[in-house]
Amino acid sequence: MKPEHYFAVDLGATSGRTILASFDGERIAMREITRFANPMIPLGNHLYWDIAALYNEILRGLKAVADEGTDIKSIGIDTWGCDFAFFGKDGQLLGMPHCYRDQHTAGAQEKFFTKMPADQVYMRTGIQFMDFNSLFQLDTMKRNGCQALEHADKILFIPDALTYMLTGKAICEYTVASTSQMLNPLTGDLDTDILEALGIPREKFGVMTQPGTVVGTLTDQVQEFTGLGAVPVIAVAGHDTGSAVAAVPAKDKEYAYLSCGTWSLLGIESENAIITEDSFRENFTNEGGIEGTTRFLKNICGLWLFEQSRKEFKNAPSSVGELVALCEKSTYEGLIFPDDPSFANPSSMTTAIRDYCSRTGQSAPETPADYCRCIFRSLALRYRQVVEILEGMCSFPIRKLHVIGGGSQNRYLMQYAANALNLPVICGPVEGTALGNVLLQLKASGAVDSLTQMREISAASVDLVTYFPENAESWNIEYERYKTITL
Repeated sequence: MKPEHYFAVDLGATSGRTILASFDGERIAMREITRFANPMIPLGNHLYWDIAALYNEILRGLKAVADEGTDIKSIGIDTWGCDFAFFGKDGQLLGMPHCYRDQHTAGAQEKFFTKMPADQVYMRTGIQFMDFNSLFQLDTMKRNGCQALEHADKILFIPDALTYMLTGKAICEYTVASTSQMLNPLTGDLDTDILEALGIPREKFGVMTQPGTVVGTLTDQVQEFTGLGAVPVIAVAGHDTGSAVAAVPAKDKEYAYLSCGTWSLLGIESENAIITEDSFRENFTNEGGIEGTTRFLKNICGLWLFEQSRKEFKNAPSSVGELVALCEKSTYEGLIFPDDPSFANPSSMTTAIRDYCSRTGQSAPETPADYCRCIFRSLALRYRQVVEILEGMCSFPIRKLHVIGGGSQNRYLMQYAANALNLPVICGPVEGTALGNVLLQLKASGAVDSLTQMREISAASVDLVTYFPENAESWNIEYERYKTITL
């Protein structure tokens, strides 16, 4: 068949891209059109996202494709979760969206729990407690008299906000809504009692929409600016991890997945939400998936540790590949707990790591090679810790780990993970989020009809790399030591 073209917008919490994908009936080929930074904007003692700049970058990518003369069948947008934008009755944007790393939500959980106890919140949502969850952001803004919230006619999660700006249609896409700690997976909608505790009416949020749904077409203004026609915009899995997991090339259910980027999201795909006393105690999350599935997972502070440390390295290679290869030149044995609160957004990540090592009676890393080795080995051991907890709560054995995202290219981290887990680690696709975004556009167009078919296309479209475990006994010893130094 003649290839058909699809346009994917993939926005992360540090950068974004627009991608042109071609589907020939069997495989998907992708080409990056534009890449751009997505920095946190410090302003008035808060951190914000410049959503107008992101919207402009989407327009720029669409115009570039139109200038090429390429006809695209549809457009899909995925982003990070939790954050949202406000719009007035006239459809205009009310200020810049807060960034989830803004410290205004520090201590927000405890304040909300005076309205509804933590166990009730969890049993209604099944979501991991984190200060930046949308629930706590909104409650904080409500308490602080946020003017944008007070005057908002619409509250839209970031992918839905950008879709609204392109189409004029307001939705609440299921997978990104599930990150908010406001969605009840048993009802499939935002929880009435939680919204009542917040004091925000349900109608301010868009219509609940499943991934793979046509939302609308580009507005006349966007068509005129870009040179495109009335191209449909699809609600893909708006949460980037939702799109990424849709692209996991798994052939059976006996696996865990790791979406490896700024965050490490490690979990399983479950037919139903797992909301139990055990999952509550371990602070696991149930996020919406494809075709009614649930992504049962744990958020782990991932390559954020490396990304922030890298900014401070002196006399180190600028290439990421060369930098991570320095692991071979270090024998440093120190370990950290990646999810320690001190690593959330420190003024200096290297200082935070040194301080942690000092508090736990370890020598401090000295060179970039030491920091890399410390971070990657600690992450691998944290993966083992989370997989062990997962196995106690899921109904099947975990026989392999599928890794998607940019971190899958880090051969040191991947080999460490295979060693720590004593399991095969299957890496790819690297561009899992964008690929999943396109696969859901294919589903919306009728080109594919099932998640199984989507994963077959994913496997056919990428080259997978598998790492096998080595030195199991020594890593078992390391794991026991890791557990003793985690605070």
